[in-house]
Order: sequence, then C-alpha cells, then structure tokens
Amino acid sequence: MSCFYFVKSLTSACLNMYSISRLHHTTSAVFCYSKPQSGEKYTDPFQLGRRYLKGLYEDIRKELLISPIELKEMSEYYFDGKGKAFRPVIVVLMARACNSHYNNSRDVQASQRSIALIAEMIHTASLVHDDVIDDASSRRGKHTVNKIWGEKKAVLAGDLILSAASIALARIGNTTVISILTQVIEDLVRGEFLQLGSKENENERFAHYLEKTFKKTASLIANSCKAVSVLGCPDPVVHEIAYQYGKNVGIAFQLIDDVLDFTSCSEQMGKPTSADLKLGLATGPVLFACQQSDGVQQTTYLAQRYCHEAVREISKLRPSPERDALIQLSETVLTRDK
Repeated sequence: MSCFYFVKSLTSACLNMYSISRLHHTTSAVFCYSKPQSGEKYTDPFQLGRRYLKGLYEDIRKELLISPIELKEMSEYYFDGKGKAFRPVIVVLMARACNSHYNNSRDVQASQRSIALIAEMIHTASLVHDDVIDDASSRRGKHTVNKIWGEKKAVLAGDLILSAASIALARIGNTTVISILTQVIEDLVRGEFLQLGSKENENERFAHYLEKTFKKTASLIANSCKAVSVLGCPDPVVHEIAYQYGKNVGIAFQLIDDVLDFTSCSEQMGKPTSADLKLGLATGPVLFACQQSDGVQQTTYLAQRYCHEAVREISKLRPSPERDALIQLSETVLTRDK
C-alpha cells in the first residue's frame, strides 16, 4: 500500500469514527471560514469573551477557601491569571450565542458563567495530575506543583480542585448539566489510560490517538459548551450544535498543540517541548511521519478539517457577535504559536 493511500484512508477512517463524515474539502494551504454576518462589529474573540469573565480567577480562588495554608497555596498556584483562559472564553461566548439564538438575550446567566469557572477548574486539576504522571518540571513558564511540593501533595491538590469544582457544579442544581459535566471527569481518566497504552496495528494507532485526544482535551470543551446551551435554550438541536462545535475545536486545538510540541521552543510554549516524544507518546506528527515525511503538515491539515467542521456547526445558529467570535476563534486555534 502506498504511503499516500495509507494516510488518506487512515485519516478518512478516523474522521468517520467521530461522525465527521460530512467534512468539506479544504486545501492544506488555506482555511476558509464564514464571514461574520451579525451586522455588529466585534473585536478579538478573546477580548470579547473576557468582558464576561472579569474576576474569573478571584472567583475560583473563593471556591478554594481552604486550610491548611500549604494546600491552599498548591491549589491556587495555577490560578494566577496568566493562563490563556481558552476554555472559559469559549464557554461564555457559546452561552451568549445560544441565548441570542433562542430569545435574543445578550446576557450570560450566573449559572452559565459558573460553568466557565468549573471548566477551568477541571482543566487545571487535570494539568496538576498530568504533570505528576509525566514528571514534568515546568508549566506556564514556572515550576510545576509536583516539583515544588512533591508528587504526593500535588495529587492531593489536584483532587481538591476537582472536589471544589464538583461542589460548584452541584450548586447549579440542574441534574442534566451535572450529568453532562461528570462525563468529562470520566473521560479524563479514560483518556489518561489510553495514553498509557498503545495499539500494535498501524491502522488502529491513529484511531487510538484521536480517541485519547477527544477524551483528554475535547470532551471538556464539548460538554461545557453543551452544558451552557442546556441552561440557556431548551432546544436539543442547539445542544448538539454546541457540543459538536466544542468537540471539533477541542480536537483541532490538541492537534495544533502536538504540532507546536515539535515546532516551538520551550521558552515560547512555557513548558518543555518534545515532551510527548521523550515520554514515548506517539502524537499526530509522529504517526503521520511513520508513513510519510511531513507529519507536521499532515497534522495541521487534519486540524484545519476539524475547524472547518466546527465552523459549519456554529454557523447554524442565528448571527450574533458571539457566534461570529466563535467562528473567528476557530481560526486562531490554527494560527496560534503557543
């Protein structure tokens, strides 16, 4: 079997596994997305999203009002406001896009904003645990929790952040939303187990990689988007749109992250690069490179296709500045350099 045919058929099979059989064709050089149609000028999607996230990290730290002091310091360590807040921004933009679609409301409900906090807490807890598993020494340009306080205490700090997120989730009081977000925690654990294993069959390795990518990264974004849509709109069609947008953007985000692990320097990323390769983990660039030379280009192309599908889904909502910002955000996923 030729390398070209193998990669083409393998990519197609993997996309079908995630029900993305309707992907439009794009070129590897150009990513085309829908032009904003809301009639209202909007700014950078992160700038727009952060308008509704003022006091985000202060509110998270209030959820972590605990003792002893050392455990409090460990739990608050990454909530210093220096992260990208990528997930909270997507969540509040999705909330407003769905609210606007349903009843023309431009407000973010308090419960929807809480989902943004909870998503960031779950994500951060997973980073703390990942750093223990990977024996990582730096994260976001500073030493990891496990390097400063030790592995055992780091595990407890991650557990505590998850428990605080669970309490915040319970306060929302919506059983459907609770069920949606508890699925994320299960997926995170299953994704980590998938990462610890591999497949001997070449045709199964890429499917294994994409399933791991969904569970470890995209599930949180997809289900958080779905949760805010449930809180703001009773239409299950809208819930599915929100979920599919988050899933596709989430997978694309991780694919590009895996590319940057090869193409960026540690100082730029704020964490060691080539880390997955050193741990013996086969990511997209490696799996593609096993069959042809340009694994980075092929992985980027696959990320473009996922982003194209995300745009196709979110474009089903009525035009609004937030919907248009989510379209724009899908392109920033592809062009980011850290």
